[in-house]
Amino acid sequence: MSPPAQSHAVRDPAAASRPASARRIAQLALPALVVLAAEPLYVLVDTAVVGHLGSVQLAAVAVSGTVMSVAAWLGTLMAYGTTGRAARRFGAGDRAAAVAEGVQASWLALAVGVLLAVLAQPLAGPLAHALAGDPATAEAAAHWLRVAALGAPGLLLAAAGNGWMRGVQDTRRPLFYVLGANVLSAILCPVLVYPVGWGLVGSAIANVVAQTVSGGFFLYALVRETRQLRPSPQIIVQQLRLGRDLLIRGAAFQACFLSATAVASRFGVESVGAHQIALQLWFFSALALDAVAIAAQSLVGAALGAGSEADARTVAKKVTVAGGLAGVVFAVLAAAGSGVIPGWFTPDAGVHDQASLIWPWFIGLMPFAGVVYALDGVLIGAGDVRFLRNITLAAALLGFLPAIWIAYFFDLGLGGIWAGLALLILIRFATTVWRWRSDRWVVVGVTR
Repeated sequence: MSPPAQSHAVRDPAAASRPASARRIAQLALPALVVLAAEPLYVLVDTAVVGHLGSVQLAAVAVSGTVMSVAAWLGTLMAYGTTGRAARRFGAGDRAAAVAEGVQASWLALAVGVLLAVLAQPLAGPLAHALAGDPATAEAAAHWLRVAALGAPGLLLAAAGNGWMRGVQDTRRPLFYVLGANVLSAILCPVLVYPVGWGLVGSAIANVVAQTVSGGFFLYALVRETRQLRPSPQIIVQQLRLGRDLLIRGAAFQACFLSATAVASRFGVESVGAHQIALQLWFFSALALDAVAIAAQSLVGAALGAGSEADARTVAKKVTVAGGLAGVVFAVLAAAGSGVIPGWFTPDAGVHDQASLIWPWFIGLMPFAGVVYALDGVLIGAGDVRFLRNITLAAALLGFLPAIWIAYFFDLGLGGIWAGLALLILIRFATTVWRWRSDRWVVVGVTR
């Protein structure tokens, strides 16, 4: 692979790796926080706009949004896998090789995104009817999904771009790319839904605009970075092989959340609406807490690529403490807003009543989730994804999935569903803390 067109492609581990101080973690984490929060914040705005159309439309977005989360999940996997591989090469002083990971990840992103957009057209109807509890909700969800799926290529290109930029410790440009696109879409959404009069489909079009613009920005940045843009099947295969554990782990999460939405739909329109509000707030909080984990991925990967076990352990310790404290802050904010937050999304009193069943679970789990997400970042940066795969499968199969289906069969309502989420988080908390305290995740070198 030839060096990139710009002059910064040097082999110098000292230049590529800075001390893992709290200030350096903050320099990477704060821009990443805005990037991570931008998409779920837009989804919250979208949910609030659609929620005022009616409970059926809100339920439709809950169902179709859960299906679209599969694309977002694939993007997260792509970003995380690319960050770890690029960071080790950057830590070893080879920026050109780090950027090359981004080139191949972008080819993969484009191919998968186009495939998802095409498949969504015939499959949207069957998927929506399988997940929704009522025909009107299913029909509206399928219509939204067919349009929104057209944004999948841009969404995945942006994820690949975020991955390699985090790997080279550049979190500032992604800040402007993602924030700009989502601000544009947040303005478009209420305009298209109400004054233009497109209703639910206007929300889907606004999604497509944000994702396409963001993907275009990242593609432009990659073209400016290097002239070596041809696909390399060998590197793509390596990325797929190394990413399979993240894929399996992510599939376990998707099975959990898809099943939860399906069960919530069976409890009624108000229940699935409340579940949508709480779940989107949970995703927003999770991605915001992931800001420190993003810094951990980049710094741990670079430290191990440069051969520094001590720096890797220092980062791990600092982000674990920071994650726990951030989780406490989110719990306090959620408790303070328990009486007003559901009203931001819908005036439906029935949805508010159902949301009150979820809120104690939401608040209590936040501090544990903060630690879990931080340690996820450490272990992904270290390439210890097989361990993460195994514990996630165990937590899903032994905790979350049995709990929510028990909730369905015994009519335990939303409280039963969120008790399942509690089991998922607490099993992961216990196992990731144990792994962090051991030395098994510390493996130095360019590859694990």
